[in-house]
Amino acid sequence: MTLLLGGRTVRDCFPALAANPGVAYLDSASTTQKPAAVIEAARRYLGDRTANAGRGTYPWATRAARQVEDVRARLADLIGAAGPDEVVFTSGATASLNAVALCWGLANLDDGDEILYNPLDHASNVAPWRNLQRHLGRRGVTVHLVPYAVTAVGEADIADVEARIGPRTRLITTSHLHNVFGSLTTLEELDRPLLRCFDCSQSAGHVRVDVSALRADFAAFSGHKMFAAPGIGALYVARRHHDTLMPFLPGGDGGTAMPGLLEGGTPNLVGIATLGAAVDVVTDIGAEAIAAHDRSLTRRLVDRLATVRGVEFLPGVAAASCDVGYGIVSFRIAGIEAADVGFVAASHGLYVRTGTHCLPGAPAHLDSVRVSTHAYTSPDEVDRLADLVRDIAKEVHRP
Repeated sequence: MTLLLGGRTVRDCFPALAANPGVAYLDSASTTQKPAAVIEAARRYLGDRTANAGRGTYPWATRAARQVEDVRARLADLIGAAGPDEVVFTSGATASLNAVALCWGLANLDDGDEILYNPLDHASNVAPWRNLQRHLGRRGVTVHLVPYAVTAVGEADIADVEARIGPRTRLITTSHLHNVFGSLTTLEELDRPLLRCFDCSQSAGHVRVDVSALRADFAAFSGHKMFAAPGIGALYVARRHHDTLMPFLPGGDGGTAMPGLLEGGTPNLVGIATLGAAVDVVTDIGAEAIAAHDRSLTRRLVDRLATVRGVEFLPGVAAASCDVGYGIVSFRIAGIEAADVGFVAASHGLYVRTGTHCLPGAPAHLDSVRVSTHAYTSPDEVDRLADLVRDIAKEVHRP
């Protein structure tokens, strides 16, 4: 299936890809390529009447302020928030998750409280909670971080989660779409009275994210993984928690009401402009169309790699019994380092990521090749990689 944007193929709308037809960019989980509309949004802000937002009453400044609130409203609509006041602009998902840990955690957790977390999540959804634990520990408040398991498919193991919930459990935090396993966790089977925090870095722009349907209390978003510039992100905070928060980065017109309570300082106006353009791109292509495209490519890659001798999949959709896939597949080839596979792939114009992919303290067996697709990825590019993996495996396992 070829996706279109403005009557053109999606790939043609991404200048770096259009200029390099021999490159198959298969590392979108690390960062996405940028469409022309996003690049133009940055150029317009920097080259056409630059001004600070909310710092003046002259036309250039008021226009900048209107753009901030317009993008906030469009992002709120994209993620199913109840209103723009539930959307906070941050520098990215790392800052968003730290804001939850510090602004909610420091203000609301008591001695003996517990947080459920996945130690195999991205470091940005592990380190903030460990940091919070240290901060509170210095004040004599002990907060327990309780790890939960994942299934063979890479999702949160709900049975294990249920078994670990106790009377002092306050919050569970999870990746909505895991950055290595490529598995979707919604916690929909969980019906317990605890807060839910989702890292939506990988899901936003790939699948329809509805914070209301997720029953999310907090959700973190990364702009650069959904076509926007680096250094911009967002945090969703359900309105019911607004009066429980401490300020984040106080100063510089932050204000005492949400979302300003968590937005002190000069906003990243270039980043916000690009995020608005990225929201438009995702909307124009269609989240459902992108999801179907990623699913098709994921299953195509899994089916082809499953027949290759020596290929070992990490937990993920390769173990699923149903037709699911979200654009991320991680694997190893027995007998060869993942980094060497990545080096050979790059020499053939196939750009993948290798390593442990920001999993904190990851065991050696999680060192892998990760393939991640997006709307601009073609079936031919997936086939090229599968063919190369087959050739590498044949060479490594030659009798």
